[in-house]
Amino acid sequence: MIHRIEPDGVYGLPDLVSQISVPDGRRLAFLSGQVAWDEEGRVVGEGDHAVQAAQVALRIDRLLDALGARRQDIVKETIYVVDHEPHLTPSILAALHGAQPPSSTLVGVTKLFAPEFLIEVECVVALPDRKPDEEQACAR
Repeated sequence: MIHRIEPDGVYGLPDLVSQISVPDGRRLAFLSGQVAWDEEGRVVGEGDHAVQAAQVALRIDRLLDALGARRQDIVKETIYVVDHEPHLTPSILAALHGAQPPSSTLVGVTKLFAPEFLIEVECVVALPDRKPDEEQACAR
């Protein structure tokens, strides 16, 4: 289980991000920064932050699925946004977050590794408990 904590006396936006995320006795996985590539390596949504955020979310969902995890298992994310403006934040976070938002940092940047990408997201995931036979399968 992941506990999301919003302490008194610390202003935040609890519908958008959690101030503290604490996983109970879980292993962690670290997802590399994800950008808006499709399955063939083509850029999706060039010039559109919201479309790129949706594609990044799809890629993260696929990585989570490979781990047997879900968006609720993300405990920390860092979102890099090219040419960030405050009005972009709701559509970006809406695409990335499930019912319970993780602890999150959004960083405005001038550019990413290639000019067509507007968003990159890296995540820390608390992996769900597995049975011993699943441990063997993942070790291969």
